Amino acid sequence: MFYETAKGHGLPHDPSKAIVSPRPVGWISTVSASGALNLAPYSFFNMFESDPFLVWFSSSGEKDSATFARETGEFVVNLAGRDLLSKMVASSVDAPRGVSEFGYADLTPEPSRLVRPPRVKEALAALECKVTDIMTPKTWSGAECDAVVVSGEVIGVFIDDSVLTDGLFDVVKAGNVARLGYFDYLTVDKVFQMRRPRWKAD
Repeated sequence: MFYETAKGHGLPHDPSKAIVSPRPVGWISTVSASGALNLAPYSFFNMFESDPFLVWFSSSGEKDSATFARETGEFVVNLAGRDLLSKMVASSVDAPRGVSEFGYADLTPEPSRLVRPPRVKEALAALECKVTDIMTPKTWSGAECDAVVVSGEVIGVFIDDSVLTDGLFDVVKAGNVARLGYFDYLTVDKVFQMRRPRWKAD
């Protein structure tokens, strides 16, 4: 099949998020200027540079995560592992502002080292970030989208020693969670290596 996105797909559900998958989950913790805590998972998340270490997350409309990151200039990305999957999903509840998802999902806010938002104590890794940009993307015609994209520089990294194997971060032990399409998720349970080729001139 082929469809023009402006005309619709004719399928029972939009396939776009299933095609662009798996997507890592950015489990974002923030704090407002007044001290209110927020925790929410974002599957529109990734890193886009390693030196400096830069990450981004995006939401449809400016939700509390973006608002609080804008107010304080900081956020934390917590690793969602297989053992925390149900609590991560619980933290996506559409709670009213002022209700902490930490308490709702039975998670513990742990003070960060370099930023004000706490990390999730139960998470096996966390990235402490300073906001570098908040933007509204545009369509090809120049119209603004509803999305809000928050990018940040990672200034501190927490790793639980239990997921280090010979000095390497072990994604199988950590059980990194990724989002697929629809209501589907996956967790990492095996890895394999492939090296990119090197060009050899004749």
